[in-house]
Amino acid sequence: MNFFIWAFAGAALGWITFSAIGWNEGRGRFVSIVIGVVGGLMGGRVLAPLFADAPTIPPNTDFAMMPLIVAIVVAIAFLVAGDQIDKRWGA
Repeated sequence: MNFFIWAFAGAALGWITFSAIGWNEGRGRFVSIVIGVVGGLMGGRVLAPLFADAPTIPPNTDFAMMPLIVAIVVAIAFLVAGDQIDKRWGA
């Protein structure tokens, strides 16, 4: 369940950064969403276990808040990096 939440959070951030903020305009909306999903999944699956043991909220469920926060932060970092790469070396 967390996997889908991380992917959805990353996709939502990718869509928001393209539509509302205007990042990655040279690459398109789909690429921004993919970058957000990849960042969300990397943050939730790879980096979150390195930072803290995540208790579930509420207890005895599959949802954990700390990996979601890490997934959101990493998705934003990936989107910022993608925007900067596009500005620097984009066509």
